[in-house]
Formats: sequence, structure tokens, C-alpha cells
Amino acid sequence: MRIDLTGAAVLLAGALDLERTATGLIPRRLPAWTRPRLTDPYLRLMVPRPAGVRLVLRTDASTLELDVLVTRFRNAHFPFFPVEFDAVVDGGRVVSRPVLHGDRCVVRAGEVVETEHGPPETIRFGGLGGGWKDVELWLPQAAVVELRGLRADGAVEPGRRQGPRWVHYGSSISQCAEAGGPASTWPARVARRAGLDLTSLAFAGNCHLDPFVARTIRDLPADVVTLKVGVNVQNLDSFKERTFGPALHGFLDTVRDGHPRTPLLVVSPIICPTAEDRAGPTLQGGTGQYVARGGTDGLSLGRIRTLVEEVVAVRARDDPWLFQLDGRALFGAADAGDLYDGLHPNAAGYERIAERFHDQVFGPSGLWPGLDGGPGERFRERTAAVPGAAAEDCEAGVDT
Repeated sequence: MRIDLTGAAVLLAGALDLERTATGLIPRRLPAWTRPRLTDPYLRLMVPRPAGVRLVLRTDASTLELDVLVTRFRNAHFPFFPVEFDAVVDGGRVVSRPVLHGDRCVVRAGEVVETEHGPPETIRFGGLGGGWKDVELWLPQAAVVELRGLRADGAVEPGRRQGPRWVHYGSSISQCAEAGGPASTWPARVARRAGLDLTSLAFAGNCHLDPFVARTIRDLPADVVTLKVGVNVQNLDSFKERTFGPALHGFLDTVRDGHPRTPLLVVSPIICPTAEDRAGPTLQGGTGQYVARGGTDGLSLGRIRTLVEEVVAVRARDDPWLFQLDGRALFGAADAGDLYDGLHPNAAGYERIAERFHDQVFGPSGLWPGLDGGPGERFRERTAAVPGAAAEDCEAGVDT
């Protein structure tokens, strides 16, 4: 039975726009109104890469087939990473299927320099078992996917987005091209373990506090918002000492316009050894390793972490729902051996980030344990100490 991808039987979670082509649909991760604002060519390559995007449905089918044309990308210095689709069954079992065909593109310095066209293909998930089940079909996190059709050998009805709504903004280190599959990026691992409904606004090379991203977060439903910022600012040397702090303030101002009481966490960069004490740009050399090329008096990662901490500390005096986390607590100096190119973690590194982020933020002793039942003890203690904070607001921790 063929399923209408735009009908009521399938929910496309994590996508904020659909680009219609002559042969199908391309999910995009920013709303349609932002398209004229995407002036950077590399950002235009990132928005249609569906990190965190999944088809959500209930079915008694044992087999699902998804017709797709996948466009894969590789850095000019490295081979293609494996690209997969993941089916998550009843929130637990993960069935992975590799991409074998499609278009292949080589990217150098943020631009496509070579394209090899290939055929579309059918991704087949068999052996899903009998009886009704909840299924999420996660799309590849670092490839463009044109959806052309969906078939099932049984009945299909719309699934439901489960759990509190988590919106996360970040860079390539949150998009996780190197992860084992789309359900294995660190945000996806955390969301599945904590029972959260993820919307990923992670754009490789393009986490530059763009105002249209802040407006997007402002307008999205969210029970918790996390921002992992700073590494791309150093990489491209896109802000200076004078401008980075005000830009972060402005981004937070806009988010707070829509989410004045939503728990909000700002995460500074993980370790990058050559950029800790040097400004950008951080560029790839002949071996593919990233090296910071700037001086010691600009925005190094160390200085960016200090500025993030200062901005959050100033705002937190009047904002009891705002927190900060040093990214090195997720991936620090002892983990640097898993930076395969000097900047990005490998798949094992992302697994470690997922474990630590979950434990420190959503775990039993974390910042917001049991978010679906209300924020955790540390959050309640902090908000209770703020004069004028309504008790019910502190307990709920979500927009009212």
C-alpha cells in the first residue's frame, strides 16, 4: 500500500519546511520565510540535510519501503562516511539500512567542487514484526534526501510526537556527520534516552548566531532550549571581542521573547587543541587536519568560553531559567585523541558526548532530571531563590 507523504498518515518531525521538486519532497530545517536570508552558500547546503528529521507513524506492517534520492557529501580530504537510514521501533530497537546509490558531491572550503550523479533507490525495512508498533524513520543527518514514496504491507496511521519538546542549536559537532547513523548523533541519542521530542538546528560550519535562527527558535514550541555556540565563530573568525558578546545577548533576547520561562542552556565549545589559545580562521592543511591560523590576541576558544560564561552570568541575575555548561565537560583534553581531523569527534567521541550530556543535563543527578515530570532539584533550588519568581512557574519550567 502506498502512503501519501503529505497526508495525515505520516508526521514529518524535525522539518520546518518542505521543498517540492518535480519528483518528490526535500525536508528543510528552517522555515520557508528564511530562504532569502540564507546568503551563505555553505548554509544553503546545510539546511536541507535532515539531522533529527524523522517520519513518525504507527503501523501493523512488517515491511516499510521508502523511495529516495540521496545526495551524499564528503570533505575533499577524506572519503565518504557511511550514510544510513534508521528505523526506531517502539522507541527501542534500531534497524539500520545503508545508502548505496544516489548523487555524490565533493566539498572543499564549503563549496561543492565535484558532483557524480547516481540513481534513486529504495530503502527497505523488513522484519519489523507483527502487531501494531510505533516507528520512526530517521533520515541521514549529513545528506540531502529527496523523498519520493513510502509503501507498507499493512495499515498505517499517524504517529505521535512523544515527550517534552527539545530545540537544540549548534554546529557540525551537533549535526554529527561522523556518527554511526542518524539515530546515533549525540542529540538523537540523548533525545531517545531522555524521551524528548528533538528539533535539531545544527548546521555544520554555520552556527554564527544568525538572527533568523533566533527568530525560528522564538516561534517554535519548546519545553527546553539548548544552544551550543562558539566553535564556528572561532573557526571563521566571524566575530571580534567587541561584537561577540552583544551578538550572543541579542540572540538570547530574541529567544526569550518567545520563551521567557523555558529552561535554556548555553554550552560553550568542546576542546580543539590548536584553537584553545589562538584565534581563527581554523583551516585544513594538506593532510586534512584543522589548524588555527590566527594570533593569540583574538577570539580563541578559551576566550570565547570566558565570554559565554560572562554573558550568561550577567543575564542569570534576572533570569533564573538560564544556565551555562563548559563544553569541555562533554569532551575535554583527555578525549582529544578522538578528534580525527583535529576538530571533529569520531563516532566513539559522539557516543561519549551523548552519555555525558544526558548525565549532566537530563540524568538523575543532572540539571533537569525527569524533565517530563518537572525540572530537577537543582533547577527548583535556583528558581526558588529568585525574588518574585512564581512558584508554579518554577515548578513547571515551561512556557505559560
